[in-house]
Amino acid sequence: MVENVPDMPLRAEEGRQPGLSRAWRHGLFAVALSIIWVLAWHWNTVGAMVAIWWRSETFAHGFLVPVISAWLVWRDRARVLAQTPRAMPWMLLLQLAAGLAWLLGELGTVNSLSQLALVTMIVLLVPLLLGLQVTRALLFPLLFLFFAVPMGEFLLPTLMSSTADFTVSALRLTGIPVFREGQHLVIPSGHWSVVEACSGIRYLIASVMVGTLYAYLSYRSLVRRLVFVAVSAVVPLVANWMRAYLIVMLGHLSDNRLATGVDHIIYGWLFFGIVMALMFWVGSLWHEDPRDAVDPPHRGLSVPVPAGGALRMGGALVALFVVATVPVLWQQAIQGQALRSGPTRVAPLAQVPGWTSSENWATSWKPRFQLASDEVFRTYRRGGQEVGLYLGYYENQNSERKLVSSENVLVATADKVWSRVSRGESTVPYVDGPLKVSTGDLLNMGVDERLLAWQWYWIGGHLTSSEVMGKAYVALMRLLGKGDDAAAVIVYARQGKPGEAEMALSSFVKDAGPAIEQALEMTRKRQ
Repeated sequence: MVENVPDMPLRAEEGRQPGLSRAWRHGLFAVALSIIWVLAWHWNTVGAMVAIWWRSETFAHGFLVPVISAWLVWRDRARVLAQTPRAMPWMLLLQLAAGLAWLLGELGTVNSLSQLALVTMIVLLVPLLLGLQVTRALLFPLLFLFFAVPMGEFLLPTLMSSTADFTVSALRLTGIPVFREGQHLVIPSGHWSVVEACSGIRYLIASVMVGTLYAYLSYRSLVRRLVFVAVSAVVPLVANWMRAYLIVMLGHLSDNRLATGVDHIIYGWLFFGIVMALMFWVGSLWHEDPRDAVDPPHRGLSVPVPAGGALRMGGALVALFVVATVPVLWQQAIQGQALRSGPTRVAPLAQVPGWTSSENWATSWKPRFQLASDEVFRTYRRGGQEVGLYLGYYENQNSERKLVSSENVLVATADKVWSRVSRGESTVPYVDGPLKVSTGDLLNMGVDERLLAWQWYWIGGHLTSSEVMGKAYVALMRLLGKGDDAAAVIVYARQGKPGEAEMALSSFVKDAGPAIEQALEMTRKRQ
């Protein structure tokens, strides 16, 4: 007997997932295309980030961050695809704000700001083209991308100081006498210095990144996640303090046969590895499964495109192309206006009343300013007073050649002869009123020669001792089409009797101010 079976709709084979819906196909294509567009227009910023990852061990983890973020997205794809993508064109306002932040970073040669802004633009593409529901499902992988930005070196002075503080206190509690000057320690068995490698910045950044990832993968409770991230920031700091103390003790007890040279670093990383392993082991005792027991249904695979959704997404994509491009074109136009051809020479300084000058530099110390367009070294004398003047002039600044930089300092931390033992600020009389300067006590460790140095920045006629304000002035000048001419002004005097160096510098700055201002203005207006 033959039965007439009614037609049945075809069903997907059991166990197979349906294909992506049209909404998701459009959304993924739009996101991929927009990422390529943004990265292509900001390729110089991408290149600068990768160059730092490549040359700096502190930020080498940057190569892994995009890979980890992509893996996290793939890992949670079921939960993500359960959402329906809906473009949000109003997010273009935030995109524009990020683009302007990138522009200010470029004009002020603040690499970290430009790179933060670029990552922000990439992150904002998701809510712009896919909506808030999808963004919430991808929130952690998106925020994790910010670990790719190589920043944190501003913490170096604080970390070095805290390491020295702890080491000195621990040594004294142990019964070992310590003489400290700046970051240099003297104990009966030898001399030690807390340099950048001893700051613990590498341990801190690595621990926070890995700890944040571990907390996300291991816990479901927000409180537990935040507590573990906080612990991952505190533990490497304390561990680095202990490491520094133990290194000094090893050297002291072994008569400086151990914990010096390369084994100093080996012991440090070994100790750090043990501490991190213990931290993660303790953290595993409170492990939770952060994923739902059952994956949500794949609603996003079958939901049709919302009414007008494709048109709205297409319009947002086209508008993004314009918004992402305008700041770059603006920056290129300003950069073209600022460029000047020909070698730069600082205009001759006028005679300073009451002071005689020579081009001899009366000390072995020199400021460490790199790639300046021109430099001036002068020594001025009046009676028994002697003051040195340094001018470092910069123009056509970029990410490699710029006035305000962590590499442009009075003394490099790796300097084997000179050390900056203290830093501070002071207000001194100047041409049109008080001038705030940054101060530094410098020590020649070989011959016990001491200098007092004052420093400030001249940026298109604006004076400041603040690095932040210096960057802001450079950005403002370039934004207004007035170029980026700027200079570092440094004066120094030998320290003898108390107050002697301050008196000499104060008199010289007040007398020489007009000559310095005139020379810098003439240099800026030479063309």
